[in-house]
Amino acid sequence: MKKYTDTGKKDTRSGFGDGLTELGRKNPNVVALCADLVGSLKMQDFIDENPERFFQVGIAEANMIGMAAGLTIGGKIPFAGTFANFATGRVYDQIRQSVAYSDKNVKICASHSGVTLGEDGATHQILEDIGLMKMLPGMTVINTCDYNQTKAATLAIAEHQGPVYLRFGRPKVANFTPADEEFQIGKAVHLLEGNDVTIIATGHLVWEAIQAAEQLAEKGISAEVINIHTIKPLDEEAVLASVKKTGCVVTAEEHNYLGGLGESIARTLVKNHPAPQEFVATNDTFGESGTPEQLLEKYGLNAEAIVKASEKVISRK
Repeated sequence: MKKYTDTGKKDTRSGFGDGLTELGRKNPNVVALCADLVGSLKMQDFIDENPERFFQVGIAEANMIGMAAGLTIGGKIPFAGTFANFATGRVYDQIRQSVAYSDKNVKICASHSGVTLGEDGATHQILEDIGLMKMLPGMTVINTCDYNQTKAATLAIAEHQGPVYLRFGRPKVANFTPADEEFQIGKAVHLLEGNDVTIIATGHLVWEAIQAAEQLAEKGISAEVINIHTIKPLDEEAVLASVKKTGCVVTAEEHNYLGGLGESIARTLVKNHPAPQEFVATNDTFGESGTPEQLLEKYGLNAEAIVKASEKVISRK
């Protein structure tokens, strides 16, 4: 089993901020907008270097999306940043009409997703945003796992033509992917090879999946771990190849099981290769206030939950 090492905990939102700063230096068409959350989105370095390419819209997210759509008409590549809750639910109509339906080259950059924003509480913890965004025709949906991958994704989406939803988070988490790894939109990353069960994870739960695979190995169970950073378009070829080999799958995500990655995997399997599946996700519920660690444990979004789900799904083969 290949060993992935935590090189030091970093927040994925800083990966976005550093990627945006690098884009500001290399691509003059990149502009940034923010809804009064510059510090939280780590956008200050970009602003300092490119004050004329930044638009502070205040607490007016719908206006921000409209402005971003308009900027694309002049050839700009707008990166619009705010919390995931405000970036989707609050402005869904504007995204649907002005961005998705109009096929505008807007990059919606959403921090503080899932329950791991922690103490900010349930009203800010969105667990349905992936579902909202993946249902929009033409919308690319990306959910990164660590600092390095978030930075790489930020750079990659600037080269992609079309609307993108980039989802990342607040807490410092394990930084384990190679800093020089190319980010390919729509291409899954095989982290570990295995034969008994496929574990498909996204976002903060990718590291938990790796830890789960190590615990399963101690029990004599060989787990294959796949990082699905791009939920739409989904790498169906990679999913099917793995599940055909192992015969069962566990999906793991910091999102409601309704509308998330797990449902996309289930649809792919039903259409092509039916197989037992277990879901590690929130069960049709909102979050609550607490530390990220407390919430991940309470809602069953950790390595231990993935181990239990893996043992259960293997028994169903």
